[in-house]
This record gives sequence, structure tokens and C-alpha cells, in this order.
Amino acid sequence: MGKLSMPIKCLMAVCLWAAFAEAEEYMKYRDPKQPLNMRIKDLMRRMTLEENIGQMTQIERVQASPTIIKKYFIGSVISGAGSGPAPKASAEYWVKMVNEYQKGALSTRLGIPIIDGIDAIHGHSNVHKATVFPHNTWCHQVCRDPRWGHCYESFSEDHNIVRAMTEMIPGLQGDIPFHARKGVPFVANVNTKVVACAKHFVGDCGTVKGIDANDTIIDFHGLLSIHMPPFLDSIIKGVATVMVAYSSLTGKKMHANRDMDIGFLKNKLKFKGFVESDWKGIDSITNPPQLFLFS
Repeated sequence: MGKLSMPIKCLMAVCLWAAFAEAEEYMKYRDPKQPLNMRIKDLMRRMTLEENIGQMTQIERVQASPTIIKKYFIGSVISGAGSGPAPKASAEYWVKMVNEYQKGALSTRLGIPIIDGIDAIHGHSNVHKATVFPHNTWCHQVCRDPRWGHCYESFSEDHNIVRAMTEMIPGLQGDIPFHARKGVPFVANVNTKVVACAKHFVGDCGTVKGIDANDTIIDFHGLLSIHMPPFLDSIIKGVATVMVAYSSLTGKKMHANRDMDIGFLKNKLKFKGFVESDWKGIDSITNPPQLFLFS
């Protein structure tokens, strides 16, 4: 075989470099053939602090745009009361708008779609075509003080009744398989079921004098025997998300309570789903509230 000319050698070198570059760009988390746990670990290892914060952030629809979602790696969008895109907007209008948001989310280097739905489009059967996962919340808290203004959001002052009402979860998400791992979220069918959310974690309805978002003063035994059981049952039944309370627990804001939100809920109870903040719950950690605005 004769010697290769210099142009041929250069071309081969370029091809080899391109092949190596393509191999280096392989991202395990984007490979559907890989086990889910391996994909999650690979993704988390790659994410920057900014990307982690963005994925945990939910912004109001009026502040959302494909550009904002892409720039700040926004994880979810909410439509507050009266925050529709247009007067009497149709479901198709909402779907078109959400698809634009998804383009912004998918165009980041992470390529992760928006994980939450938009409240105002719950109930529309064609929403799923927009790859939005509708999200249904309800309160699995035990109302211990009738002075608390949100007692109407609780099923009972008896924690056993509240525990029984966790049967709403398989109704919303579908019956969890017998062999399923405990603590792992389960949604039977994305076309017919919705993601469930148990709230508010934890002790929100046991505050001093029933004052909203006040401090809940209780020992750990009381917390475990009164306020915690409905959340444990929710996790066992495969609930996908848990929302944190506005209130404090023995002087510590729940939105800043790593020991409970991560140490207990995630590590002790082995909850594998999403832990989400309440509306402007992160802002309320400081006094006066520290607002996080997007420009």
C-alpha cells in the first residue's frame, strides 16, 4: 500500500477527532436504555448550582417566557388566580403557550422539560399533548385548632381519619403495584391520571393559637404521633410530591428546615419524589420577605 498523502492524513485526523468528540458528548442521563437510577446520578453529577436552583424554582406565568426559562433553568411554571394568557382562553391556547415554554426548557444543555403543570388547565383532556403533567394538591394535615383559618383544608382533627383519606392518592395516580418499592412515586397512566401532592409538611395546622404560618411548638413524639402519620401513609401509597409548610417547627421555618425536609422526609422516610415549596415560601424565609425577581 502506498503512502497516504498529507490531505488524506489531515482528513483522517479530523474524522478521528470528531469521533472522539462525539464519544465525549455522550450523556448517560439522555440514554433511555440506561437504568433510571444511573441516569439520575449522571444528571445530578453534571448539574451546576445554578441549574439545581433553577430546577427547584417555580415562577408565575406572567414572568415566564422561553428566554427566561432557558436562562434560569426554570423547573416549573404556575398560573396564579386570574393569571390567564387571554380572556376566556381556550385549552388549545394554553397548550400552545405551554409548548413554547417547553421549547425554552428543552433548549438548555440539560434538556429537561418543565416538570409541573399549570393550575388553570387542569381538567382539559388534551393538555397532555403539550407534555404538561397536571398536578393535584390536597391537604393531609390534621387540624388541631379550630381558630386556624385553613381548617376547611383539613379532613379532620383526628389523624386516623386524615390517614384514611390518603386513599385519594391511588385514586389520582392509579393503584400502586403490589411489588412496587415503597416511597417511590407511581403514576399509572399519564393520559388518564394526575400527579398528587400531599401538603403541608409538617405541623402547619398545629400552630400556636391557630395563627396562620405561625410556630408549631411540639415535641418530637407528638409530631410523629399526630402530624406525621398521614405523610407516611402518603409516601407508602406512592405520592409523587410533598409541599412544605409556611409555618415554623419549634422556631425554625419549614422552608429552611433541612433536618426535616431532607434529613427526615428524604432520608428517614425514604421519599423519592419531589419536595416543593409553597407559593412564595422561599421568599418568606426572611423577615421582611426577600423577593427573588426575574428581569
